[in-house]
Amino acid sequence: MGCASSKQFRRTPGYEEPEVLAAETSFTVNEVEALHELYNKMSYSIIKDGLIHKEEFQLALFRNSSKANLFADRVFDLFDLKRNGVIEFGEFVRSLSVFHPKAPISEKIAFAFKLYDLRGTGCIEKEELREMVLALLDESDIHLSDNAMEAIVDNTFSQADSNGDGKIDPKEWEDFVKANPGSLRNMSLPYLQDITMAFPSFVMHSEAHD
Repeated sequence: MGCASSKQFRRTPGYEEPEVLAAETSFTVNEVEALHELYNKMSYSIIKDGLIHKEEFQLALFRNSSKANLFADRVFDLFDLKRNGVIEFGEFVRSLSVFHPKAPISEKIAFAFKLYDLRGTGCIEKEELREMVLALLDESDIHLSDNAMEAIVDNTFSQADSNGDGKIDPKEWEDFVKANPGSLRNMSLPYLQDITMAFPSFVMHSEAHD
């Protein structure tokens, strides 16, 4: 039975061998194999086609399949490397790798920059920063007054926009993050250090509860 199920999953679009993915990411082969089990659980949670759709992604990571959230949308879009509306297994592992505690800080900085660069212009504008801060606060169920929120955005933007041209370029972002390492605290997920041990409890935590 094990061989049959293994072959079945290998026919899933985007399946890649654990050895290949381990060589290209921060994961070990065992961790990639554990991620495959997690991937299968996610990709059959709503639409039974072995691919992760946005609703399934939101359900697993944010415990809600329908609540609209800019942060969830942005993370999904960045994981969907082929831009075809689904996340394949190879995309899942490669994208998750940036959140591994051992992933290079440069990869975390670049991913976070793309997260905030909502329009894909290569720069972060103040309105983009405001939209993402609002989405992150909403995702964390933190509710601030408009004045407090604007103060956070103004202070962050003024620090990061070191040349005062009204936008944050990649170099300014890198300098800002290095001076404020706490801004990357969500870019490392400790359980990925050994997903083989952590993923069962992570799946249980991620599943929808009746």
